[in-house]
Amino acid sequence: MKTVYLSLGSNVGDRENNLREALERLEAERIHVLRRSSLYQTEPQNLRDQPWFLNAVVEAETELFPRQLLGCTQNIEREMGRRRGTPKGPRNIDIDILFYGRAVIDTLDLQTPHPRIAQRRFVLEPLAEIAPELRHPVSGKTARDMLATLEAQGIRRLNITL
Repeated sequence: MKTVYLSLGSNVGDRENNLREALERLEAERIHVLRRSSLYQTEPQNLRDQPWFLNAVVEAETELFPRQLLGCTQNIEREMGRRRGTPKGPRNIDIDILFYGRAVIDTLDLQTPHPRIAQRRFVLEPLAEIAPELRHPVSGKTARDMLATLEAQGIRRLNITL
């Protein structure tokens, strides 16, 4: 079993329900969720003219290999109706692989750790909530350390856990 960390986000439709449904689908695909962060309401980053997101991070265990896990997350997105249109644009569900154990993977379709994790408060806030001492296998920095270096972003922790 490998420990993985996944980021989930939604800013279209019933955002909370979209995230819950994605978690149920992950569990059905042999991805056992161990810990869940609170939900965070976050301001869009690159494309600002869109609704705010709900984001969360989960720690999970799986027997799936990295590309199998990627295929599974992309299938869930597709089955839930995600259509990839505008880059960084609105989406009903987004599932990113943040870490796959301590593996460093750099292929055209999969990079772990996620290449932009250190710039994303909407990922690091919930990650630091559930795994503050988790170390990035390349930089050696903890989730808490990476979070401490980021500039402010519109983000608010909600008293809701998936």
